[in-house]
Amino acid sequence: MTKTQLRIAAGCLWLMALIAPASARSESTDALLVARVVQTIQHDSQFGMFDDVSISVEDRVVTLTGLVTRPNKKDDIGARVSQIDGVRRLVNDLEVLPLSPSDDDLRIRVARAIYNHPAFWQYASMAQPPIHILVSHGHVTLTGRVGTPLDRGLANALAQVRGAFDVTNDLKVDQP
Repeated sequence: MTKTQLRIAAGCLWLMALIAPASARSESTDALLVARVVQTIQHDSQFGMFDDVSISVEDRVVTLTGLVTRPNKKDDIGARVSQIDGVRRLVNDLEVLPLSPSDDDLRIRVARAIYNHPAFWQYASMAQPPIHILVSHGHVTLTGRVGTPLDRGLANALAQVRGAFDVTNDLKVDQP
């Protein structure tokens, strides 16, 4: 090999060494950003068991999806997340559930039915109860996580309170 060929080969190797770690750094940065966004939302005093927010991050672009109970929550969560160091852009696709006193009442009755049951006291004592109760026009959806399939089924049965047209059980189970 000539000196020129050696320099080109060395340059290519150097360039490849730079590209691979940059890709890994991007993935690491996105994963770190997800953790920061989760922490920010969970520490928001307005976020609770009647809201459900999903987060995705790609190349430092944060996308929020899900449902919240009040328009100001959507805006406040978006404002807090957009201020996190490392967020390049925020896509706030959160939807606001209908403002309805009957839906508010149904949320509370379903929460009491579930979290007042002795099988769910362990969940009720958590800082962020893991079962989220979404109500839209009398239709109830359960999201979040529980520990066992039995808990999943019991939560579904307990959510069948008077006034609920139907219950959709989207709870995930932590253990098989």
